[in-house]
Amino acid sequence: MSIFRQLANRYKKQCETLENHSDPELATRYYRTNTAQMMQSIEELFNADRNVRIISTSKEHGEIAAEIKKDKNFFAIVTVVTVKPFETAVDINMSTEQSSVSGVHPILKREVLSIFEMLNKKHDFLGAARNADK
Repeated sequence: MSIFRQLANRYKKQCETLENHSDPELATRYYRTNTAQMMQSIEELFNADRNVRIISTSKEHGEIAAEIKKDKNFFAIVTVVTVKPFETAVDINMSTEQSSVSGVHPILKREVLSIFEMLNKKHDFLGAARNADK
């Protein structure tokens, strides 16, 4: 990646996971569970953290929106989709309106990865970007 692109990415105010992400750490994650169990785990995870307030939950769409107040104020949308029976994909989109001299993207990325680390402890992790080439 060019130095200019790295510098520009550092100041992005949004961080999201994708199936075909250029950063392998931010690829869609897959777990051996169903949507209902994953949604419940994410809600429990967010409710256990006093810095997180769940704004809305849509079980029909598999989405949870939350406001996170830590170093900066973040807005997170976690999307859960069942790909196959007992194979569930999780994507996270996190953004902020605040800025930083050193850039906020590394902070957003750290928050996204910390959510995945906690999910890895609760569910069997199957891999990342499993359907990237299909």
